[in-house]
Amino acid sequence: MTTTVITGIAELTTNTDLGTLHDAALVIDGEHIAWVGPASSAPAADTHHDAGGRAALPGWVDSHTHLVFAGDRTAEFAARMAGKPYTAGGIATTVTATRAATDAELAAVLRRHVAEALAQGTTCMETKTGYGLTTADELRSARIAAAEVDEVTFLGAHLVPPGADPDAYVALVISEMLPAVAPHVRWADVFCETGAFDADQSRAVLTAAASHGLGLRVHGNQLGPGPGVAIAVETGAASVDHCTYLSKSDVDALAGSTTVATLLPACDLSTRHPLPDARTLLDAGASVALASNCNPGSSYTTSMAYCVATAVLQMRMSVEEAVRAATLTAAQSLRRTDVGWLGVGARADIHVLDAPSITHLAYRPGVPLTRSVWRRGRSTTSTSDSVGT
Repeated sequence: MTTTVITGIAELTTNTDLGTLHDAALVIDGEHIAWVGPASSAPAADTHHDAGGRAALPGWVDSHTHLVFAGDRTAEFAARMAGKPYTAGGIATTVTATRAATDAELAAVLRRHVAEALAQGTTCMETKTGYGLTTADELRSARIAAAEVDEVTFLGAHLVPPGADPDAYVALVISEMLPAVAPHVRWADVFCETGAFDADQSRAVLTAAASHGLGLRVHGNQLGPGPGVAIAVETGAASVDHCTYLSKSDVDALAGSTTVATLLPACDLSTRHPLPDARTLLDAGASVALASNCNPGSSYTTSMAYCVATAVLQMRMSVEEAVRAATLTAAQSLRRTDVGWLGVGARADIHVLDAPSITHLAYRPGVPLTRSVWRRGRSTTSTSDSVGT
């Protein structure tokens, strides 16, 4: 293993007790961070990289995506922009295309989006199954995802297949899909929403998933008020995602729990729903994460910077709160302690901006600001700033 020292960091967001450091440096040793501190005290290393007065932060942690899919839903998006409401029914279109695709085709789509995200600073990613909705198709989705991303979630309870009986389908998810898929995933999720799965069905899926040793996640309160948040907190889910329509009791429940409220602002903009009330959640003491929800129907973006800028400009989050939500708190929603921060022992996932401060993420929205990225200690970008020592 070789060591690399990165100096010339004008502003280093650590997400640790060190806070934000200026004129900073850090040392990478293999896949981990070995030293963080003032540039004037940086130790020697095998390789030197000069950040050139730029800002550095932890790589984005995208804790909610749906990337094992085939097909295109451009027409659905265009219709929605013309005024047709979003009802989640388009999921069935993607299910049909995904079932018809080969393993190689699905893997190619997944790899393309993972690479696209990495080029924009996303170094840790979760993705879900849920576009198969048969045991065989959910299983192959899980296997394909496990080969490409850090975290995989089983979402067989994404939608009741057209023509299926809801309770019979839930029974299939519990009795057949979960045992087949569990060895290949770490998480299970359920879409607890009108038109998908009700409270009893959602609770049954989550209880069965927990019996297989899986961590729990919930899609909840996206299209209107509902029981998703309450069920997530009740079952000890690591995260409840969307949280677009929250009651005071929902906010209080989240604030008094370890369940992270993961907000998906790109989805709400695409579906013409209100943006979540991040300020109320934060002021109440709830843990708030941001994620892209990249999927072909309701949020076709891999840009975490876009989500951060939206959170700052339209959801009343500070830049620091939004960046933390897209890094450290997102990692917490995945129950990970190795990513989302930059300190000794952390995974060396580093995102250098072509800007002197993270403020530029919202100050210059839409501008591609990623200068260089390290993932697991390896540079994923080619620049002329690294030299041997």
